[in-house]
Amino acid sequence: MAILIEQAKVIEAAGNKPKLIQEFVGRVNTDTAAVSLARMTSPSGWVEPGQTPAFDEYSIVIRGALRVESKAGVFEVKAGQAVFAPRSEWVRYSTPGPDGAEYLAVCMPAFSPDTVHRDE
Repeated sequence: MAILIEQAKVIEAAGNKPKLIQEFVGRVNTDTAAVSLARMTSPSGWVEPGQTPAFDEYSIVIRGALRVESKAGVFEVKAGQAVFAPRSEWVRYSTPGPDGAEYLAVCMPAFSPDTVHRDE
């Protein structure tokens, strides 16, 4: 049976500036452990600590640009592009551009503060 998810729940974000995380599907909003789907709205100049998560993360940029750092290098993901960050590999996200970014993130299994494994 299909279920209407009427609204997202806001999750506290890590980083140097306030970032809005609206979880539509996941551990917080729908008690779903298999996958999470969230809309992220990051301001210009936002940066979060690096992480080595225990989940795969797929992000699609809707507006602005998302900078992704990994051990393989640094690249910009622009509106209309996507990025895949595999589990157990170090990654850091930021939005240094003047417009920040709006993007959708899908995590499998679902995002959890206990499994994101942020740098100290």
